[in-house]
Amino acid sequence: MCPVSTPDSATAGPLDRFFKISQRGSTIGTEVRGGFVTFFTMAYIIVLNPLILGYATDTDGQFLGGGAEPNLAAIAAGTSLVAGVMSILMGVVANYPMAIATGLGLNAFLAVAVASQMTWADAMGLVVIEGLVILVLVLTGFREAVFHAVPAQLKVAISVGIGLFIALIGFVDAGWVRRIPDAAQTTVPVQLGATGQLSGWPVLVFAIGLIAVIVLWVRKVRGAILISIIGTTVLAIVVETLADAGSSADSAKGWALNVPSWPDKVVDLPDFGTLGEFNLLGSFESAGVVTALLLIFTLMLADFFDTMGTMTAIGAEANLLQADGTPPNTRRILVVDSVAAAAGGAAGVSSNTSYIESASGVGEGARTGLATVVTGLLFLASMFLAPLVNIIPSEAAVPALVLVGFLMMQQVGGIDWKDVEIAIPAFLTIALMPFTYSISVGIGAGFLAYVIIKVALGKLREVHPLMWVVAALFVVYFAINPITRLFS
Repeated sequence: MCPVSTPDSATAGPLDRFFKISQRGSTIGTEVRGGFVTFFTMAYIIVLNPLILGYATDTDGQFLGGGAEPNLAAIAAGTSLVAGVMSILMGVVANYPMAIATGLGLNAFLAVAVASQMTWADAMGLVVIEGLVILVLVLTGFREAVFHAVPAQLKVAISVGIGLFIALIGFVDAGWVRRIPDAAQTTVPVQLGATGQLSGWPVLVFAIGLIAVIVLWVRKVRGAILISIIGTTVLAIVVETLADAGSSADSAKGWALNVPSWPDKVVDLPDFGTLGEFNLLGSFESAGVVTALLLIFTLMLADFFDTMGTMTAIGAEANLLQADGTPPNTRRILVVDSVAAAAGGAAGVSSNTSYIESASGVGEGARTGLATVVTGLLFLASMFLAPLVNIIPSEAAVPALVLVGFLMMQQVGGIDWKDVEIAIPAFLTIALMPFTYSISVGIGAGFLAYVIIKVALGKLREVHPLMWVVAALFVVYFAINPITRLFS
């Protein structure tokens, strides 16, 4: 249940009243601090999105942003711009502590599976269409109705699964968990470190950061997550100066995303070369109507349910969920998220969506949209301060994800594990999110299992009509490759 208090409205300032800060048991200082923590935890996308999109070429042999050479600076600037504007919109319109940025997974899907079939402008046009379709589903009430149709304990499972997922993201980004290069010839796909043992200075920095955030958290130190990120970043710069670990691209013992070192310049002008690089209907001509529709469907389904899971998990962690398990201002949240998807395509930086990393700011105490506004402003500032943002290595930021994963895991007690009708779907939901590195796959498997079990037990009337629709959509989602080949 969302906490309710009755602050003296006469003494509360306009900022407090607008964002309901006191009413939700927070303070302006806490919200600002939470916004900073969320930004530092998400800032990796400014570096990672250009790396994912920037080196892929389309059917014309062109890189995103135009030209025969990668334009990483333009992708980084566009990534920061859309994330900043849409996060501010989420904070002001929906008053929810959940920031927005380019969606991981969807950007890789565009780079690998979509750009190979059309131009970058056509691919981004698909993203714009997908966002507009989802916006229509929100405005007609369909997306919200689906959210209400999901059983409460499955919503809990979604939150727990996301907790494990983001903890795994933290361990992988830190190099603590690594994929075995020849996993096809081994009995296990992942291992501890690069060789089955922990090695390298970056891994040590992550371990120290994780210990620091845990100690600060259990001692109830205010600003524990933010302090750990800043302190670990300083440590990382010192370590890199002394040890010269370098990048993971050069050595398995190097830093995962960016090498921490003080930049030559702190401020730089942004390059907006990707903005407006989209062709709304070009994909239907270049790839064919059926292929274009299937690609839109794939993008839409991933966006549709990722956000549903994310906003539920954030609301549960912030104690903001209402009696029916839904966040306050659900429709506003979904409208902003849908607009963000289209905006990301229009800016040429892939679909933007709600970020589960916002849970790190919630873990720091954020409860309102003010924290999201702060995160958005920091993203806008990062357009000019990209050299400064880039000194934060993922090894310094992701210990916060591991801690937040634990906090979200605590909700697992809300599932009745003796009731197999809900326990099996809940288990599949929780397990498959980290195991497949996809929120949507976990949700889809859980939903399908729930419907199948009810059918097997002859309890068809207990399945909400919309759950049948969603289950059918997920059948198509999981079978998208053979369906595509059938019509190609």
